[in-house]
Amino acid sequence: MLTLEQADQIAATTLAAGARNDFNPLCVIVLDAGGTPLVLKRDERASIGRPGIAMGKAAGCLNLGVGGRTLAAMAADRPAFVGSLAGAWPGGCIPVPGGVLVRDHSGALLGAVGVTGDLSPNDERCAVAGIEAAGLVADVGQSPS
Repeated sequence: MLTLEQADQIAATTLAAGARNDFNPLCVIVLDAGGTPLVLKRDERASIGRPGIAMGKAAGCLNLGVGGRTLAAMAADRPAFVGSLAGAWPGGCIPVPGGVLVRDHSGALLGAVGVTGDLSPNDERCAVAGIEAAGLVADVGQSPS
């Protein structure tokens, strides 16, 4: 189970990584395995729509059980299917990097993180830093080959 303490560490480290790299202001959400938000943090300079985008990135990954890179590849391959998911699920589906699954060291799914505010690869980089700082495993999915 993903704890509130771990989720808070993920969120804090994610925002710190963005600031350290001089990225645009970020917003991060951490969901448990059931899709319930544990932590939502938004840099006060991030635009007001960012929480919804972060949720869509995390929820899309969690609902399909794949990282954001895999979800993005699926969207390129099957745009009508993936496009329909945004309306089918609470939290939506935004199929780009920046949605990252959280796993334990045995591979068990614990939740997902969604980060938004900068370029998607930078959002993903910050999410991975946060997840790893909490001693957990980040699953970003696979880019198309």
